[in-house]
Amino acid sequence: MLMFLQSSGLLETMRGKAILHFAPERNLSHWIAAAEPSTYVRCDLEPTSPAVRRIDMMAIDAEPGSFDFLIANHVLEHVADDRRALQEVYRVLKPGGHAILQTPFARKLHATWEDQGIADDKARLQAYGQADHVRLYGSDIFKRFAASGLEPLAYLHSELLPDTDADTHGINQDEPFFLFRKKL
Repeated sequence: MLMFLQSSGLLETMRGKAILHFAPERNLSHWIAAAEPSTYVRCDLEPTSPAVRRIDMMAIDAEPGSFDFLIANHVLEHVADDRRALQEVYRVLKPGGHAILQTPFARKLHATWEDQGIADDKARLQAYGQADHVRLYGSDIFKRFAASGLEPLAYLHSELLPDTDADTHGINQDEPFFLFRKKL
């Protein structure tokens, strides 16, 4: 994530901006804070630190148009109603604001797969690849996210990090980076 933010120039543009960061990664949080945003809200549904506010992504406690950036790295696959969460993302972003919504997905699946009947950890592990996931996104992911009004601006890692050794840095050169923007 940090490599993408740096290579895309997004990290530099965070200076003086309002940022909402779900499930904030400790190391990434330091870099974002160092970019000197005007507001930096770290949040999680189940915070483990006093520096992290409790915010439900399906009901974000913020005024419409409050944030320039919203980061939810590997969060939406855990959210019970991702469509409602995406509507909230759209609502709290300023026009022209960016949402980074990285999530696992299976390109070979034509449609996102979820089933409310898959309700225990063992079944979720078998169905979605992780016990706390509630869906597996398919190749319809951009259409699904765009249904909230967000405009996809996805890039492949190979486009932004062409000289980065994928094995050394643990990146998949063919994986898209899920970047979206609220239209002006």
